Amino acid sequence: MTLKHALYGATALTFVAGSAFADAHATTITIATVNNGDMIRMQGLTDDFNDKNPDINVEWVTLEENVLRQNVTTDISTGGGAYDVMTIGTYEVPIWGRNGWLVSLNEGMADDWNADDLLPAIAGGLTIDGELYAAPFYGESSMVMYRKDLMEKAGLEMPDAPTWDFIREAAAAMTDRENEINGICARGKAGWGENMAFLTAMSNSFGARWFDEEWKAQFDSEAWATTLNFYLDMMNESGPNGAANNGFNENLTLFQQGKCGMWIDATVAASFVTGDDSTVADQVGFALAPDTGLGKRGNWLWAWSLAIPASSEKQEAAKAFISWATGPAYAELVASNEGWANVPPGTRTSLYENQEYLDAAPFAKMTLDSINSADPTNPTVDPVPYTGVQFVAIPEFAGIASEVGQQFSDALAGNQTAEQALANAQELTTEEMEAAGY
Repeated sequence: MTLKHALYGATALTFVAGSAFADAHATTITIATVNNGDMIRMQGLTDDFNDKNPDINVEWVTLEENVLRQNVTTDISTGGGAYDVMTIGTYEVPIWGRNGWLVSLNEGMADDWNADDLLPAIAGGLTIDGELYAAPFYGESSMVMYRKDLMEKAGLEMPDAPTWDFIREAAAAMTDRENEINGICARGKAGWGENMAFLTAMSNSFGARWFDEEWKAQFDSEAWATTLNFYLDMMNESGPNGAANNGFNENLTLFQQGKCGMWIDATVAASFVTGDDSTVADQVGFALAPDTGLGKRGNWLWAWSLAIPASSEKQEAAKAFISWATGPAYAELVASNEGWANVPPGTRTSLYENQEYLDAAPFAKMTLDSINSADPTNPTVDPVPYTGVQFVAIPEFAGIASEVGQQFSDALAGNQTAEQALANAQELTTEEMEAAGY
C-alpha cells in the first residue's frame, strides 16, 4: 500500500503490528491516531519498535480527523478505557489534563527521550503547572504553499510575508478553469478542527474575535463580516468546485496533483507537497500566512501529540511507545528510511540545529518562523478572555465551533448567505454560552 493510498483510503483501519504468532503473554496496547501522512508513516515503521520492545504488541485504530476527535473525546470523558495511547491536540491537552484524565509524562519516559529538547512554544501548550501531559509527535503552524511556476506565469512575486489582498489577487491571476487549476485551496469541510481552524486563525488577522472580554459572542461584528465575505468571495472566484467538502487531506491531494496555485494550511504538509507523491514537488515555494496590516497573521499553532488516558491499565508500555515515537532517535529512523525532509517537524530544537535536515528541507526556516510567530496567549488584535490561536481553550468550544463550522460550510456551498451564516453563528453561540453559565 502506498502512502497516498493509505492516506485516502478507508476512514478506519485496525491492525496489529508484529508477528501473528506473538507471545500470548505480551502486553498489547491500543493506539488511536489520525489518518495524516506522518502517522501513516509511523505505523509503517512500527517493526523498529517491536524489535526493541518484543514484549509489547501494538494495535492501531486509524481514523479521519473529525471521527478521531469524537471517538477519543467520548472514550476519555466516560472512562471507557478503549485506548492506551491517544493522538490528541493542543486544544484537548490542558483541558483534559486539568480534569485528571491524562497521565503525566514527567516520569517513566526513556532515559534518552530528553524533554528539555522540546520547542518551548510547543511544549508550553502541553504543560500544566509544570506537568507535561502529552508528547508532541509533530508541531505545526500554518503557512502559504504555492506554485512558483504559476506565480511567475501570472507576472507576480510572492513576498515572504504576504497580505490577504495579495493572496486574493494572485489566486485570481493563477486560476485556469480550462486546465483545472484553482488559484487557491483552503479548508471548507465543517469541523472545529477543519474549516474553523482556518477561519478562526484568518479572522484574527482581520481584527475579529470569538468573544469580547465579557464572553459575548462577536459574530455580529464588522470584522467577522469582513472575514467571512472575503473568504467566500475568494473561494468562489478562485477555489475548487466542491470546496465545502475539502479538508486537509482533500486539499493535499489537489495540490499534489497540480490543481492548486496556492494552499494555505498546516506547515507539516510541506514534506508531502515536495515529496515523491507530488507532481509539482520542484515548483513549490513557501511564505508566512497572510495578514491585513493589523499586527496579527492568519496562522495557527498546533501539535498532534501522544497522550495516555488515566483509564489505561498499561501505562508503562504506553510510555515506552511514546518514548519511541516522539524521541530524537525516531527522527534518525525516519531519515534513514525516507530522508531528512520527511522527519516529523516542529517538536525539537535539535532538529532545527541539524544541518542535514536544514539542507534537505527547504521549508524548515519558514516552518520554525511560523511556529514562533503564533502567540496563543495574545491571539487577537483586541483583548480577549481566552487563550488559543485557532481555538478557544474552553470545553464548550469544540461543540460550538462544530456547529458554527457547519454554518460557514453551508455558506461556501451556496446554501445560505454570509449574513445568514453569521446571524446563525451569533445566535447558537450565544445560546450555548449562556446555557454553560458564561
